[in-house]
Amino acid sequence: MQSQLYQSLSQDPGVYIFLDKKGRVLYVGKAINLKKRVASYFTHKKNLGEKTNVLVSQIDNVKTIRVESEIESLLLEANLIKKHQPKYNIKLTDGRAYPLIKISIKDKYPKVLVARKQDDPRSIYFGPFPNAGAMRLVLKTVRKIFPFQSVVNHHNKLCFYYHLGLCPCPEILKDKHYKQTIKHLVKFLNGQTKEVIRDLEKERNGFSKMQQFENALLVQNKIEAIKLVTSKFKAPLEYEQNPNLKEDIRNEELNLLIENLNKEKVKITKLNRIECFDISNTSGKNATGSMVVFINGEKKSSLYRKFKIRGSYNDLPNDFAMMEELISRRLKHAEWEFPDLIIVDGGKGQISSALKALTNKKIKIPIVGLAKQEEIIITADFKQIKLPKNSRQLHLVMRIRDEAHRFAINYHKKLRAKATYN
Repeated sequence: MQSQLYQSLSQDPGVYIFLDKKGRVLYVGKAINLKKRVASYFTHKKNLGEKTNVLVSQIDNVKTIRVESEIESLLLEANLIKKHQPKYNIKLTDGRAYPLIKISIKDKYPKVLVARKQDDPRSIYFGPFPNAGAMRLVLKTVRKIFPFQSVVNHHNKLCFYYHLGLCPCPEILKDKHYKQTIKHLVKFLNGQTKEVIRDLEKERNGFSKMQQFENALLVQNKIEAIKLVTSKFKAPLEYEQNPNLKEDIRNEELNLLIENLNKEKVKITKLNRIECFDISNTSGKNATGSMVVFINGEKKSSLYRKFKIRGSYNDLPNDFAMMEELISRRLKHAEWEFPDLIIVDGGKGQISSALKALTNKKIKIPIVGLAKQEEIIITADFKQIKLPKNSRQLHLVMRIRDEAHRFAINYHKKLRAKATYN
């Protein structure tokens, strides 16, 4: 049965590959939710076009590669389409050529353009991308890090994109520096991010030695931006070589976090289940609490819980008391498996409130907080764990905290809207 092809698939973002009986690649696509996207081909056949139905009739197997982010799925999808040239990726475009990123590398001031054909031997191309929207997302992301000119004949005046920091116009271009930026861009699109950072670090050190500290600071800011944007980035080839790459990344994040916490006497041997709590309210009104659950580093939305804060706080934003109430009510549910670690959104006050709830229930669970402004992990005895901004374990904690914040805000908005219209 065709339903067996998608029943066991992950609900994570990634790329799916349809194969025929001989193992030939029929079609490559990307999805935010792999299981949902692949299932749609088999459960909504009436809504599919004639060509797509022909494709579905030939599918014998489905392979998937999970990834970390949308830009990774876009680049991986383009890489696989270029590699396998699946016939249905071509047929489903009704003869239209896929868009490519074209870089006129031989020009004095190289341009980053959109192309449909690889017809210029003086340029290099990336793609093809499955659609123009996918390609635009890639360009929008990289342009914030590597500003580039995007038109063939740029006028000599400063353009709108210059004021956004996205275009080095001819009036202020420096040949050497701009070409170096383009080289970095090319390496990024090839997945060579470590080389880019090493190059920039050399540039920064060179400016510092010459006491050109403003230039050194600009390069350092670029290094930090690259690390933030590419912290989850993996080259397409890495996912092809290791389809379990995402699981490996999660395990590394968890192990690094355990190691850092143990150094600060937070005794943890495993992090199979992490729960994070957050409070949302408007000046104390319509207060809500959220509990999100991550299993082995992945969110488990079916285990999320939301709480309408019941305590009377005289419509004052008493986040500490609300956090104590939230944790206390969660601990009453012994039927819910207790976590290996509790994370609270906040600092000393939120941690103290959560500890009070745990003490009252005579339950011992390791707990940490994440201070918002500096993104510093704070332990139960208020020690600070300052991790590099690009560290995987910090990004894991931030991702969990952000999910709790999102979930709390969404519920708070619903209560606020209900109160407004009632």
